Amino acid sequence: MLGRSEAHVPASPAEATLETFPNPARRNYRIHFETSDFTSLCPVTGQADFAKIEIDYTPGKLCIESKSLKFYLASFRTERGFNEAITNRILDDFVRACEPREANITASFSARGGIALTVRASFPDRSVGRDSVEPAKIDGSAERHPPAGR
Repeated sequence: MLGRSEAHVPASPAEATLETFPNPARRNYRIHFETSDFTSLCPVTGQADFAKIEIDYTPGKLCIESKSLKFYLASFRTERGFNEAITNRILDDFVRACEPREANITASFSARGGIALTVRASFPDRSVGRDSVEPAKIDGSAERHPPAGR
């Protein structure tokens, strides 16, 4: 993307590429990306889910090129998946692409059915004590769990 003027949005996240460039600084510093143009599809109804996506990271040796990030995020527009899985997939792909020292993704999904949803995912995942970057499952399957006592 860097240095090219084409405007081709990949058909899916699997076809998208997060491009990088060498980190120009040796110190720790934070980079913040924000977009309110994110759209994906509900795996159950197929309706659009709209979100504000914020990415904060401390780069390692590589930084993410912003135009490739824009096209990567736009590639989710036809992707069916639960908001939680999509947010974690974005983090996993981001970490795989640039190997940051630290990264935080906040996805604030617009209310549907009267409930808004915010998902926060972090790397490294200190709450679990591991730095797994296994791809998140986005298949649309949902397990049904009755309330306790039934």
